[in-house]
Amino acid sequence: MGTLRTRLFGISRRETTFARRGFPPCPDDNRRHLERIGQAFVEGYQAALTWDVTPALIETLNDMPTEFVGFGFEGAAMAFALLDRVTPWRRDRIANFLEGPGERHTYMIHVGVGFALARLRRRVESTMSNLDPLLRWLVVDGYGFHEGFFRWRETFEARTVPGRIAGYARRVFDQGLGRALWFCGGAQADRIGMMIAAFPQSRRPDLWSGIGLASAYAGGVGRTTLEQLRGMAASDNSVAELKQGAAFAAKARERAGIMLQHTEMACEVYCDHSATHAARLTDEALAGLDTSQEQQGATATTPTYEVWRRRIQAV
Repeated sequence: MGTLRTRLFGISRRETTFARRGFPPCPDDNRRHLERIGQAFVEGYQAALTWDVTPALIETLNDMPTEFVGFGFEGAAMAFALLDRVTPWRRDRIANFLEGPGERHTYMIHVGVGFALARLRRRVESTMSNLDPLLRWLVVDGYGFHEGFFRWRETFEARTVPGRIAGYARRVFDQGLGRALWFCGGAQADRIGMMIAAFPQSRRPDLWSGIGLASAYAGGVGRTTLEQLRGMAASDNSVAELKQGAAFAAKARERAGIMLQHTEMACEVYCDHSATHAARLTDEALAGLDTSQEQQGATATTPTYEVWRRRIQAV
């Protein structure tokens, strides 16, 4: 079955290269780092198609170089979400993954689910309703990343948003789009700033939030680039969003037990605090919020997820 699934749904590693995607050129070091992340994602995706939720899969994912493990789990989640959709006789893979070996990578798994929905061109509401009341918004983030990465000309040059994304989900879509911009912009501050400036002012803060998350989680640049990005975000009145994105990245890394130097450095530059402190900010901002009654629909106006983000930004 694993071989058959791979033949039907497999993705070539070449699909994540700059040459295949048509991304503008960038320094070789940046390109190699970003392409390696894409390869880890595809490796996780292919492994999940082959092994399903088994010890063999978890061993394969955890054997990746430490900084890429989270991306492997993200790719595996995309595969499981896709299989849950196309095999009506079994739709428990994501649930089993989240409740078991993928629990530490829950942020990345929710994002990976969004990849699958974007690939299948499906609406997000029904899938979101079955996931964590707070973190399910990361599904829309993943949807936005997929569109920014695999359809970057439509999303960045034409600045389109899929018609099936509405209400508050459009904002989370842009946060995922910002993360994709880290990749298609080659992790270059000048190009990222220029591409964000082409968007209406109303969409820029969420794009900067995505940049904060991607640069802190994925890394690949030095302190000078991060300082340039903070200066650009300040000119756009979006430093708070940049900080919030980095805090989310720190929390995802902390929960996975994989804190890296580039996450530490990004939090120092954006948040003026350590990554551990930035992760704690997300916990403190969540205290007292009732997520049990989170609105079900993706068209919610101001869900608890947004209140959580605003609290982090206000610190």
